[in-house]
Amino acid sequence: MDPAGLIDKIFQAVINIDFGRKGMATDGEEHNGRIHYENGIYTALSAFKEAQTSADTQTIILVELAFLQQELQFCHETDTDTKSSLAQAIQSFEDALRSLEAVEDAAMYQGAEKTWPTIPKYRIQSFPKDAFHLACIAHRTRLRNVLRASGINMIEKAVLNQRAANMTTAQSKYIEKQKNAMFADNH
Repeated sequence: MDPAGLIDKIFQAVINIDFGRKGMATDGEEHNGRIHYENGIYTALSAFKEAQTSADTQTIILVELAFLQQELQFCHETDTDTKSSLAQAIQSFEDALRSLEAVEDAAMYQGAEKTWPTIPKYRIQSFPKDAFHLACIAHRTRLRNVLRASGINMIEKAVLNQRAANMTTAQSKYIEKQKNAMFADNH
């Protein structure tokens, strides 16, 4: 599926999840809410799996970004901790997309690479630990922290695990792009 189709699938998933959560918290609407919630979770899981299968770094990041933006939209206005965390994640993925754009231009990336320290804490497999890597690392940590919380059901854990796996896939594919950019012949 194309990125636009996956993003639309994510929008529908988050809408169903939100509607379902509200229904489960309303007397008499629990059953209907549960159905919408589960449909949303399974739709999201399907979209995240499709994004990973595409092995396209931009698609993976765009799908995750769309999910985060939708979560922020439906976040309760008084939930400032969650809103702050989501806003930070969104900003980091927007920065990751900028890195992805730069790595596609070998000459630009080769020049930018020289601005990164060569000590290991600033490198991944000898390549710069740039905004793309930082976004994936931070988000994987965020997802793993949520997975440790009690009370999360197994279908939601499956979505969280898939999203974390997508970050690993995205980083792996991004390293390939870094390698291609660094060893491209620009003559």
